[in-house]
Amino acid sequence: MDPVILGEKLESLRRCIRRLQDKRAASAAELRADLDLQDILTLNLSRAVQVCVDIAAHILADSEEPAPATMGEAFTALERMGLIDSTLCRHMKAAVGFRNIAVHRYQEIDWEIVHAITCQHLDDFRKFAQAVSKQSKRA
Repeated sequence: MDPVILGEKLESLRRCIRRLQDKRAASAAELRADLDLQDILTLNLSRAVQVCVDIAAHILADSEEPAPATMGEAFTALERMGLIDSTLCRHMKAAVGFRNIAVHRYQEIDWEIVHAITCQHLDDFRKFAQAVSKQSKRA
């Protein structure tokens, strides 16, 4: 695992989290009414998920785990390795599901869910970053 690459990806994740935190809407109704805010939050959520998937793939490349067939399976592999717990694995897989909707079917985004993610689940990304940081210090 290249610590420079990992560090750059973690910094990218932190930037996404900060942007999401700074720009989150006060309510889902406010979010539904603001197209610019929708774009900012959707882009940064999608980026955050993608960066986490990239980090997982980077870690898995140096492991004995088989290459995951899907983005969600990357988090399952990290759980098997003991790097993340089952709750975080489940949340990260749900985040992948959101990312897939955002990237492939933008018109079907549920802004209530986006609002909930930005208000209640940014810690999932922080916990992932902490778990990965701990692993990189052990490697």
